[in-house]
Amino acid sequence: MKNNSVGSQRIARLFDAGTFVELGAYRKRPDGAKTGAVCGYGAVNGRLVYAFSQDSDRQKGAFDALQAEKISDLYSLALKNGAPVVGIFDSAGAFVADGAAALSAYGKLLAAVSRASGAIPQLAFIGGTCAGLSATAAAMFDLTVLVDGKSELYVNAPFVVGKEVGTAGFARAKGLSSLTVASEDEAFSALRNLVDLLPANAEEGVAAIDCTDDVNRKVSSADPAELADAGTLLEIGAGYADEMCTYLARFGGVPCGIVANKGAITAEGAKKAARFVGFCDSFGLPVVTLTDSDGVAVSSADEGSPLAAALGKLAMTYANATTAKITAVVGKAYGAAFTLMGSKALGADVVYALPNAEISTMVPDAAVAFLWNDQITETTTREALIAKWKTECASPEAAASDGSIDDLIAPAELRQRICAAVYMLLEKNSGDSARLHSNLPL
Repeated sequence: MKNNSVGSQRIARLFDAGTFVELGAYRKRPDGAKTGAVCGYGAVNGRLVYAFSQDSDRQKGAFDALQAEKISDLYSLALKNGAPVVGIFDSAGAFVADGAAALSAYGKLLAAVSRASGAIPQLAFIGGTCAGLSATAAAMFDLTVLVDGKSELYVNAPFVVGKEVGTAGFARAKGLSSLTVASEDEAFSALRNLVDLLPANAEEGVAAIDCTDDVNRKVSSADPAELADAGTLLEIGAGYADEMCTYLARFGGVPCGIVANKGAITAEGAKKAARFVGFCDSFGLPVVTLTDSDGVAVSSADEGSPLAAALGKLAMTYANATTAKITAVVGKAYGAAFTLMGSKALGADVVYALPNAEISTMVPDAAVAFLWNDQITETTTREALIAKWKTECASPEAAASDGSIDDLIAPAELRQRICAAVYMLLEKNSGDSARLHSNLPL
């Protein structure tokens, strides 16, 4: 380490002790000043990682052409070697005196981030202010970590558009924060944990580690915290569209993504799930979907989002994802919710249902009112018809009879069956098996 700036101190907290190697340490601007970023590589939990850290104590981390060149060179090395990039953002904006050159520098940063997207994991930590096009770049990263009360993320300054804009809480509520933590110590712990959970690049694929949690452990609920390996669950995007929860975790030692809904699917919830499933698919993380929804949201606000386009994004992401997809209907799956949440029709590899699952083309109350209303008499009540609908038309057995459900499983066995499916699909490829030709009979 060649200096003791804020950027270098943060780099030291990210990497394993004594492993960081700085790149371009002596490069300077034409005026002789050092640029506001430390760049280099090292080990995080023994794995190769590249990182840049903006120096807020050097001209407030002002972004300039030299900083862009250093970060671009870092990205080139990361892509050649197939290793993640961690970006630590803390800059008040462009080096204004550089004029158009500063704007072109941002373009160079955005291009580097774009080229790496889907090829290597990119993790952003907002250590202070992340403004303007830097905020745009950070939003392009796969996962973003903010510190409550310290991180600021905005395109337009709060004094221009409103004081509430740009805070960690505001970013969290708008879906711009993957993880919001209480301190920088927690932020670096989270970054190291994320590096552990993700493959180094899109080609490496996920690998199982030794699992200390019993894969056959019986469970008492479909709560992701109980289903996943003990101590591995990490919620992504908490505080935004919480009717759709997304997590990273391990099942039997294998890193996976989890999508779990609770209630109606809103436009924001659909976009949140689509983005997460797409991220998992980019790096081959199996997707475990836990379905419990009474359908899509019914409101003018959601229709204006627009809801149809958001649901289309969700459907296309599931349908196009080639990673392993395992779905369990653990509660209600009414109408479009059954189709959209990782159904067999959208390409799920395995779909399970619990015995108490309710799978119906319509909410039972509405179905009875629409189809069986004329059957209500003095001796046949609406409640009786609703119960009949649930038994005859909304049962998991009915869905399994046409192949929409692969198996009905006991609730206590849900973890065991998910782990078994993850192991079975661990070597899944995206298409037909490679071969030279068929082997003719004698």
